[in-house]
Amino acid sequence: VVAALGALCLVAVAGLILLCVPTKDVVDPPAFKYGIVLDAGSSHTAMFVYKWPSDKENETGIVSQHNECHVKGGGISSYAANPPAAGQSLVSCLDQALEDVPKARHGITPLYLGATAGMRLLNISNSQASDSVLKAVTSTLKKYPFDFRGARILRGEDEGLFGWVTANYLLENFVKYGWIGRWIRPKKSTVGAMDLGGASTQITFETTGAIKSTSNQVTLKLYGHHYQVYTHSYLCYGMNEILNRLTSKVLKANAYTLRLDNPCWPQGFKRSFSMESIYKSPCTHNEKPLNYFPMAMVNMSGSGDYAKCLAHAEGLFQFTNCSFSSCSFDGVFQPPVEGNFIAFSAFFYTVDFLRSVMKRQVATPNDLTEGAEVICTTPWSELLKRGPKLEPFLQNYCSMATYVSLLLIQGYSFSNTTFPSISFQKKAGDTTIGWALGYMLNLTNMIPAEEATFRKGTSFGPWVVLILLFVAILLGSLFSIFCLLKSSKGHGAV
Repeated sequence: VVAALGALCLVAVAGLILLCVPTKDVVDPPAFKYGIVLDAGSSHTAMFVYKWPSDKENETGIVSQHNECHVKGGGISSYAANPPAAGQSLVSCLDQALEDVPKARHGITPLYLGATAGMRLLNISNSQASDSVLKAVTSTLKKYPFDFRGARILRGEDEGLFGWVTANYLLENFVKYGWIGRWIRPKKSTVGAMDLGGASTQITFETTGAIKSTSNQVTLKLYGHHYQVYTHSYLCYGMNEILNRLTSKVLKANAYTLRLDNPCWPQGFKRSFSMESIYKSPCTHNEKPLNYFPMAMVNMSGSGDYAKCLAHAEGLFQFTNCSFSSCSFDGVFQPPVEGNFIAFSAFFYTVDFLRSVMKRQVATPNDLTEGAEVICTTPWSELLKRGPKLEPFLQNYCSMATYVSLLLIQGYSFSNTTFPSISFQKKAGDTTIGWALGYMLNLTNMIPAEEATFRKGTSFGPWVVLILLFVAILLGSLFSIFCLLKSSKGHGAV
């Protein structure tokens, strides 16, 4: 019996030793958090669902795109005459979000709507209508079980800044997962970002030069590091507004006659439209004819004259009257461009058309200029053969290529040396490049991170129970042995 009790003591001691040997802490995988951003652009609305692990890295969530949804119809600013329809247009995508985000996470998933240049213009021309549209979309968003954080109109500089954040995040310029199994900050420079939307265009980049205009200087903290960047947004220089402004230039040059040729349209293309469709925007308001009849119909035919189109496009810019040491255009300060750039949205679509449809190389400023001329002088019938799936947009590529070449070369001053540093991209990996992801990245700084839980080889509760059990076995066995030995000594004395 004593031998058996002695063996039991040894087992208890061994168990205690094993339980008390230092063990490595194991991190329980953190639960994912989700965030939803609605990008209410001038031409359409897109919804992006993002997710990131709850244990954030250096105060910024490790965010990835989980899913996306594109709302049918125009942007919310197009519902100025019927605001409730703006909210209703978002329903199908919001219903999808209910499926994209786990039900248990609905109540803690932040939901944001950011409206860009289309709503900025509506706010200028009709602030009451703008407020009504925002109230309507807010009413719809509040009906969903997500944590709605507001619908607001973004400043142009915010749009540019968050686009810059998105591009650099996706290119792993802020943080990357190293081969040692940890998140590390790579030692490489950020890239500049250029966005061309429907109603505005933005340029944002880090610069070593002085930023002499305080309105163009932004300091941002990401992953524990501070970045100082130059950014500017040009309202009325987006794709849709440029097309309207060019058409207005053509009308004005022809004394607003209702039947005329457009040198920026391909030869053989014809279209009729109302005067109101061109002059309802604040971007063209100043060129409205004196005898203005909104419903007057214009019959316009393409002539494909690149030289005349270029002259009209140059009239969109003001390259003089700079009160700073260096300007881009319209008297806006801009330091010299430096480093690599990524150009997305309509920049990408324009250059991609030159490369994939027109089979043109775009590696130098001259390539871009010559490509624009080739598009403008290509007849409508030939363009239809080359890009039949792009028929609704084919008539616009002459205007857009001409405008983009002027914007990049004369506006932003990209030269033969710096132009090759531009990468024209739509996506990085599987994620769309735009301001929405950068917006989400910035907002995660305001969302408390859940601390990762730690455990021993066994969970803490069972570990304590086993310790107490082995101690009880050890003490019980020792007590029993003591009693048995004492009893045997008593019998020996008798």
